[in-house]
Amino acid sequence: MSDIRIEAGKLRAFMERAFEKEGFDTHQAQRIADVLMQADLFGIESHGAQRMMYYHQNIASGSIDVHAHAQTLRETPVSALMDGHFAMGQLTAAKAMETAMEKAKKTGVGLVAVRNSSHYGIAGYYPLMAAREGLAAFSMTNTGPIMVPTFGREMMLGTNPLAFCMPADPYPFWFDASTTVVTLGKVEVYDKRGREMPEGWTIDGEGRVCRDAHAMNASILAGRRGGILPLGGEGETHSGHKGYGLAIMVEALTGVLAQGLLCPQMCGAHGDHTSHFFLAFDPAMFGDAREIRARMSEYLQMLRDSEKAPGQERIYTPGEKAHEAMADRLENGVPVEENTLAELRQIARELDIAPL
Repeated sequence: MSDIRIEAGKLRAFMERAFEKEGFDTHQAQRIADVLMQADLFGIESHGAQRMMYYHQNIASGSIDVHAHAQTLRETPVSALMDGHFAMGQLTAAKAMETAMEKAKKTGVGLVAVRNSSHYGIAGYYPLMAAREGLAAFSMTNTGPIMVPTFGREMMLGTNPLAFCMPADPYPFWFDASTTVVTLGKVEVYDKRGREMPEGWTIDGEGRVCRDAHAMNASILAGRRGGILPLGGEGETHSGHKGYGLAIMVEALTGVLAQGLLCPQMCGAHGDHTSHFFLAFDPAMFGDAREIRARMSEYLQMLRDSEKAPGQERIYTPGEKAHEAMADRLENGVPVEENTLAELRQIARELDIAPL
């Protein structure tokens, strides 16, 4: 299957129309579309337009409540606990990060835990919100079970991504990664393309290497044994235990701290009842904010300028490829896989809106 390039403004407008037709108001639809578009513009295909059908189906089934709003249950000058009431995850997460940012601007730091939410898109969207206002920030979420523990073969943890962003020039340091080798979305993309997965991504119910994306996608969604390996891969030889430990850390700050459901208790691989964690802080607590930004910028440039490995022309810093991808996609259009485009056209028919 090949990709079709769609003009970014056209794709964004389609997403906004679709979410308005789903029942969201204009501002809400714009926020949800912005999160999905950020993923596609940054080249994270698994969390952009490819996710539209998933949201469409969850709204239709009622697992996402279009009319719900996040509620603050407990609050201090530096923290808040929210209940998402199963609203659209992007809306709840943006509200939570805005709360963390407001507290950080007043006290220097803001922490917000959220329970009873839903899939919130790319974790890195929310720290980027803070970086645009001169703050540094973290974002984390648990998900439905998809990861097998080190030496295990039963899915007990989610992809449990974590993201961090810190202001710098010419663009911020931006890191967003799952604690699994890959996300389920990546398996889905390989399934759609009819491609075999690289070795080291997943194991089957017998603990054997599995490269069949279609079989693994079906197995994960059915909740069978086997699943995606922790970051680092199988066993401890290549530090799979470190990815496993990071996933537990994310679970501690999300499902445990927010007193929501834990990964194994959730329904399905994507998970309902997800929990999130956000932390924003003001670098000015530690000194002159401009000097700290300049110091970070200088360090990132030192990394880029350091000696290259044989045959390599460039060293990238986290976020650099994403911003270059965005420049390309804004100029040349967003690549959309043919099966994903077919899904978008199906959504258009069901919502009675103009197709792409």
